[in-house]
Amino acid sequence: MLRRIACALALCLLIAAASAAPAAAQLRADLVAGGLSQPVGVIQDPSDPTVQVVVQQNGRLRVLKSGVLQATDYLDLTGVVLNSGEQGLLGLAFAPDYAASGRVFVNFINLSGHTVVARFTRSSGNPLRAEPSSRFDLMWPGGARFIAQPFANHNGGHMAFGPDGFLYIGMGDGGSGNDPLHLAQDPQSLLGKMLRLDVSVNDADAEGYNVPASNPFAGQAGVLGEIWSFGWRNPWRWSFDSPARGGTGAMVAGDVGQSAWEEVNYEPAGRGGRNYGWRNREGAHNNITNLAPFSQPLVDPIHEYPHADGRSITGGYVYRGSAMGAAFRGRYFYADFVRSRVWSVRLTVNVLTGEATANDRIEHTSEFGTAASSPASFGEDASGELYLVSYNGSVYRIVNTSPPVSATGRQRPVAVAPIGWVVPRKPTAEPTAPAPPAKVGVQSSVLEGRPPTVKARTNAELRTPKSELSPCAAFAQVIGVVRALAARAPDDALVWLLALFGADVVGGDGLGCLLGRGAPQPDDLAFGHFTLRGGDGLERLADARDASAHQLGGTETRHDRELKLIHLDGTIDHGPSARLRPAMP
Repeated sequence: MLRRIACALALCLLIAAASAAPAAAQLRADLVAGGLSQPVGVIQDPSDPTVQVVVQQNGRLRVLKSGVLQATDYLDLTGVVLNSGEQGLLGLAFAPDYAASGRVFVNFINLSGHTVVARFTRSSGNPLRAEPSSRFDLMWPGGARFIAQPFANHNGGHMAFGPDGFLYIGMGDGGSGNDPLHLAQDPQSLLGKMLRLDVSVNDADAEGYNVPASNPFAGQAGVLGEIWSFGWRNPWRWSFDSPARGGTGAMVAGDVGQSAWEEVNYEPAGRGGRNYGWRNREGAHNNITNLAPFSQPLVDPIHEYPHADGRSITGGYVYRGSAMGAAFRGRYFYADFVRSRVWSVRLTVNVLTGEATANDRIEHTSEFGTAASSPASFGEDASGELYLVSYNGSVYRIVNTSPPVSATGRQRPVAVAPIGWVVPRKPTAEPTAPAPPAKVGVQSSVLEGRPPTVKARTNAELRTPKSELSPCAAFAQVIGVVRALAARAPDDALVWLLALFGADVVGGDGLGCLLGRGAPQPDDLAFGHFTLRGGDGLERLADARDASAHQLGGTETRHDRELKLIHLDGTIDHGPSARLRPAMP
């Protein structure tokens, strides 16, 4: 019974955290640079927050320094790049240690029509240039320093380093239509796959990379160890939800469809070995099934749209910046290249499974105007702000049209008590608007081993008797109070909820998480009343990594999950670095 009640409350936490929608917020796209030729990407220099590099399909890498397009290229590969149709210079990735190593990787189609992944190093005389003579082409299974492409389209080409420090490379299925060679399901082909490489080898290494031992097929006979996942048609722009900014570390990818569906795939951090289904599936629908896929199950996308809406998806980013406002944090931005449309969806992450669902799609095309024309890529700067790349020759920065509201004369942000209870800050000046319709107060005595006393009220009081409220409905009332308070300071509302997901996180030695006073009480259910008990209290809970068993009501449960903290805007902090925020003074 306790497990069911606690899980219901946890689900309510998840729903409430994800439901903060940007109803009134509006966005615009500000021009950063124009005069570009065939731009297909903008990549942040990790060694200098003022520098981004624009990828041009024609083979040039252009430098933006403090928003100003520089005359000198970072690298000019026009003499070695085949620029035709979908072919050209397609990807760029700076090594995580670029500041020290100076290593950078590019993905392009060579003059013979094949994929080359080449390593360069930064010029010793100019940090805004790569040294052309430092080129080193990675060597692939079989000894070639290119990946053979049987057709001219579906080259993929996007690359990025994951939070794990490995280089991920998205490869298209080799082209033509409907993957006639079934390459996306062929374990002996790198095409139609996501690859994962350890490129932190020394300069003398002949291949230029190692296969990570943690790759799902490393050492498996008959399967190339470089493969991270199967079943991609043409992954055009994908990214990782940055853990450094409160994200989950998941990969979120746009995969271009064939004749009916465009799709967004979601992969929780570290979940290699998946099969996303192409060509057996297009989106969440059967396609060509006469040949078996490499593996089962086939993972369906978390979001898809039909060709009535668009015909060529451009994947983007989960927003983790601040310029758009808190209402947009945790939303995934993506676009359609052919139809010149831009949308965002809210991602709701199940913290027990790591999987996500997408909902609340909002279209931003009209807000962005000409910036939404032929959207070839998105970019993310050092602060987590988003950029939109128009293939017509421009790069734009996405911002909120509403200027920041002055703190003078309004209630300060909602604060968080040490055990996760939400309490309103006292205003520093008389508020200019009516007071919030509800308040939540707390008397915290958790360090003394006693449950806190929680009271809640609204202007009309709670009209429904507590005994008639389901746990989720009752707890939703408290969430409504919190959201009302947060709405008073949307730009800096640091409202946190402590999510102790039921019996799944009940552990021994100070990690007990019980409802109310050891058994569910009416007040506990009405207000989502959690109590921490025993041992070292919160610090132990925040650092919980061990697996320990605990007897609760005759049912053995196991603590084997890291602490999760859910933001009201839907973002999640997790892992050993997650900490409860103290109450503001």
